[in-house]
Amino acid sequence: MELLLIFIAAIFVNNIVFSQFLGICPFLGVSKKIDTALGMSAAVAFVLTLATIVTYLIQKFVLDAFELQYLQTITFILVIASLVQMLEIVLKKVSPSLYQALGVFLPLITTNCAVLGVAILVIQKDFDLLTGVVYAFATAIGFGLALTLFAGIREQMSLVNIPKGMKGTPIALIVAGLLAMAFMGFSGVVKV
Repeated sequence: MELLLIFIAAIFVNNIVFSQFLGICPFLGVSKKIDTALGMSAAVAFVLTLATIVTYLIQKFVLDAFELQYLQTITFILVIASLVQMLEIVLKKVSPSLYQALGVFLPLITTNCAVLGVAILVIQKDFDLLTGVVYAFATAIGFGLALTLFAGIREQMSLVNIPKGMKGTPIALIVAGLLAMAFMGFSGVVKV
């Protein structure tokens, strides 16, 4: 039951974009079309889950074992960058079609602060490996939900007449704020 609560809370209540403000760059930059938002969401879900597993194991069996916790941030950044590079190489060899489908999204994940943020949050919240993986995957789903909703709204906004001074970034930021307020409505649903 606790894993289900963590799962629901990570998607809706503690949404990584709307309540923790991580992953804003891809949220604003890759959200102009639904298909690109879905591609980025899938790539982030895979990398976020894999990075959480690897960083958790490194934290517990290397950094904590040798009392090197002060190297956590730099180690996690290196691990995430390495994972993305290895994933890119493996996908290029094993599944060129999937590599083409993910395309530009893989390198963008290296600089997505949500991936690093979740890896650090799993350690700070003292989750075990299973709970950390569930939390990471649910956070990725929440990121994908936010990105896809925002992309759909932006596609619809391109069809309406918006005043000249509000086109582009200003209206996008207003819509993002409204979505964040809408997600605040979930705050009483689950207590974790």
